[in-house]
Amino acid sequence: MTVTTQVLRSEWTKIKSVRSTVWTMILALVVTLALSMLLSALSKNDYADMSRQDKIEFDPTLISFAGIGLGQLALIVFGVLVVSNEYSTGMIRTSLAAVPQRLTFLFSKVAVATAVALAVGVVISFASFYAGQAMLGEHKAALGDPGVLRAVLGSALYMALITMFAMGVTVMLRSPMLSLGILMPFFFLISSILGNVPATEKVGRYLPDQAGSRIMQVVRTDDDAPYGPWGGLAIMALWVLAALIGGAVSLKKRDA
Repeated sequence: MTVTTQVLRSEWTKIKSVRSTVWTMILALVVTLALSMLLSALSKNDYADMSRQDKIEFDPTLISFAGIGLGQLALIVFGVLVVSNEYSTGMIRTSLAAVPQRLTFLFSKVAVATAVALAVGVVISFASFYAGQAMLGEHKAALGDPGVLRAVLGSALYMALITMFAMGVTVMLRSPMLSLGILMPFFFLISSILGNVPATEKVGRYLPDQAGSRIMQVVRTDDDAPYGPWGGLAIMALWVLAALIGGAVSLKKRDA
């Protein structure tokens, strides 16, 4: 058994043995599914009162993912906890003593956590889509419609990337409170403000969540975004890469 395989197994054991990380992923599923169903039902009730333009831009697939905006909170917490638990308990010193190859250690931790987030993301995406479409009734979309399967699978990729971004930031900061204190306002306040204020909306559309969420959109709207679904996901991936590189440099240079 290679060193990398052993480290991967060790990281999987850490994740499944920490009760808070397991409950965090369950919370992500419950919150996202419940909110998606609620907003889909409300959209169905409001459809008759929509303007002609709103009906043209009505995107039943995107509506079924409305809960992901809040559900990503749990995924951010998951990414932070996977990294910060070892720093807060002092176990990071033991882990790095056992795995002196720090980049191997970081790669294994990110790989296992991302695989878990992706698996949970696939479940959340398909569950949210089917539950949301059931609420939309006659306004629903089908999985075989153009762009729908891409949006469903893209939603899972989005959630995995959010988790990776949170992990990279936490490796740099090492503190769970500081990491959450930066990530939460960034995604739930700063990003929304920059994306909705006319003076800054052109900047806001390049933030990771706003660019990445484009992958969940099927119906194109007249918002002048210079990129499409995959282009938006690529922008988000660059943010994630930058966070992970920053985390790797920090882990290599600083003491545990």
